[in-house]
Amino acid sequence: MNDGRNGNKNSKEKQLDAFKVDDKGKKLTTNQGLKVSEDEFSLKAGDRGPTLMEDFHFREKLTHFDHERIPERVVHARGFAVHGEFQLYENMSKYTRAKFLQDTSVKTPVFVRFSTVNGSRGSADTVRDARGFATKFYTEEGNYDLVGNNIPVFFIQDAIKFPDVVHAFKPEPDNDIPQASTAHDTFWDFVANNQESAHMIMWIMSDRAIPRSFRMMEGFGVHTFRFVNEQGKAHFVKFHWKPMLGTHSFVWDEAHELAGIDPDFHRNDLWNAIENGHYPEFELGVQILNEEDEFKLGIDILDATKLWPEEDIPVQIIGKMTLNRNVDNFHAETEQAAFHLGNVVPGIDFTNDPLLQGRLFSYLDTQLIRLGGPNFHEIPINRPVVPFHNNQREGYHRQTINVGKVNYHRNSLAGNTPAPASEEEGGYVSYQEKVEGRKIRARSKSFTDHFSQATLFWNSMSPTEKKHIINAFSFELGKVKSMSVRQQIVDMYANVSLDLARAFSKKIGAAPPKTGGSNVTKASPALSQENTIFTPSTRKVAVILTNGFNGPEVKYVLERFQASGLMPEIISENQGEVKGRNGVTFNVKHTFLTAKSVQFDAVYIVNGSNTSKKFNKDAVYFIDEAFSHYKPIGATHEGIQFLTINGYDGKQGVVTGYDIRSFPDEFVKAVSLHRHWDRKII
Repeated sequence: MNDGRNGNKNSKEKQLDAFKVDDKGKKLTTNQGLKVSEDEFSLKAGDRGPTLMEDFHFREKLTHFDHERIPERVVHARGFAVHGEFQLYENMSKYTRAKFLQDTSVKTPVFVRFSTVNGSRGSADTVRDARGFATKFYTEEGNYDLVGNNIPVFFIQDAIKFPDVVHAFKPEPDNDIPQASTAHDTFWDFVANNQESAHMIMWIMSDRAIPRSFRMMEGFGVHTFRFVNEQGKAHFVKFHWKPMLGTHSFVWDEAHELAGIDPDFHRNDLWNAIENGHYPEFELGVQILNEEDEFKLGIDILDATKLWPEEDIPVQIIGKMTLNRNVDNFHAETEQAAFHLGNVVPGIDFTNDPLLQGRLFSYLDTQLIRLGGPNFHEIPINRPVVPFHNNQREGYHRQTINVGKVNYHRNSLAGNTPAPASEEEGGYVSYQEKVEGRKIRARSKSFTDHFSQATLFWNSMSPTEKKHIINAFSFELGKVKSMSVRQQIVDMYANVSLDLARAFSKKIGAAPPKTGGSNVTKASPALSQENTIFTPSTRKVAVILTNGFNGPEVKYVLERFQASGLMPEIISENQGEVKGRNGVTFNVKHTFLTAKSVQFDAVYIVNGSNTSKKFNKDAVYFIDEAFSHYKPIGATHEGIQFLTINGYDGKQGVVTGYDIRSFPDEFVKAVSLHRHWDRKII
């Protein structure tokens, strides 16, 4: 990889370098450094005799192998992570004393882990699911973890119900089916009987749950947090990550197909983008609310099933994160990364959101069982870039060698050190919120509105997005065996939208609701992906051509594609080289055996084969599938015949190159629009 950053490493990279080992060219040793003379045969009593217990090398090697796997995360098991850096646009000291949010010249190292929530480590990337978006900032005041999702709300309001919702969406316990899917009875039974999930389900049934790429999805902190400034004044805050490439998604059919032919699609996409120097960028935004305005939105801001409409509380963009380096070792970095909402820095504090309060316990507790004890913070990827000093000692996998007698506070033998730091010295001081009340197991009445923001979301969708939501409900509930559960969901969503409930009730054989509906008419345009950024940058184009193509003209077209940010990849009859006229050749990356249309954003067909009927047939199928997924299609030269034969010529998003000079710009414009939803599928 050439990331252009050699010799300009940040503090975290330098720290991790100390732990890196390159075994190339080295002699084989045990973990104690003893050189090994034989690694093919165990020590035996005779060449056909039993293996001897004294074979320390055999026992060390097998013991390590037997313990190589650590328990996978209960949720967010399938993850992929990268390194990067964050730089602030403007000084935020008016709101927070967090140093990394004050100095615009500082580049703070970050480590970001993307994930699916539901499936196991072996599941596919493109399943319908929420996506984790966890960011670890290695700041000069210690690690700060912003642990969020690509959806701004959650299923439940109180963390005591977290085991219940996870048990419900995981595979059913009697047969462990289905994997990485909520299309089953127990999940929808939970939804019907825990109607606080109504809003989150709308997001899960929308296109947001099948993102085109980790690089093309938003991130949200979900909870309401606090900023606290030097004067002790607090503001409520919500965090947003805005992708510079826009927010885009698959259609359900191609997400399904990709799960089979390329289950690592999102991983490949992110890894290859960084290896090729196309560094993903996300802008950090904050919504800030004065404490005195806590109730002005008409919702309880401590309710994690609610969002703050961006039209009411604008998102202020304050910085940019650039992801520019892949990990060196998946297990050591991605798999052993430990995130925790309790990893904060001065100037960032919590609220009484009952889901947030529970996560503050659960995340720390989870790391203890996953990573073998209390010293997981010493694993290189989790270490802060600043030194740590305390009286914690021993435990599994302790790496720090603490010197001296004292391991307690208070003391006189070490001058009462390590000593607490004052607030002026950078010590963390919790916000002094006044708290009073009777001990009670209850939920505030302000948490009882479960449907208004689900309706807000529905009202904000484009006609295409609404159609996809109806189809998603129809698919998921169509897999539910219990007719009672199906009917309960129909009746539940009649409170969100009668049109929605009636539409999917017909598909699943349930009785359409006669009453219901909502008086919420408000919409939030920011919730629709129709209003996102559209750019051709890093879009993959399948280029179909065979020998004998017009070399100079096709070379001109592909160069124009690349100049605009498109990434063309050649598909031909055989891998190797494909030769055109005037000595122009291209490297062939794919055949129709190794590539499918769902792996590309667009198709450009140049010509077919005069000798291979199979190639022509495969090309037609490839184009048909791309057309059915509303993708842009372009053709020049002999390739135009494929469009005219199928009746695609002149359809929305179909660009023909009768004028080779204007064709590239027209095609790039079509690709930048992502999909062409008004196209009539034949």
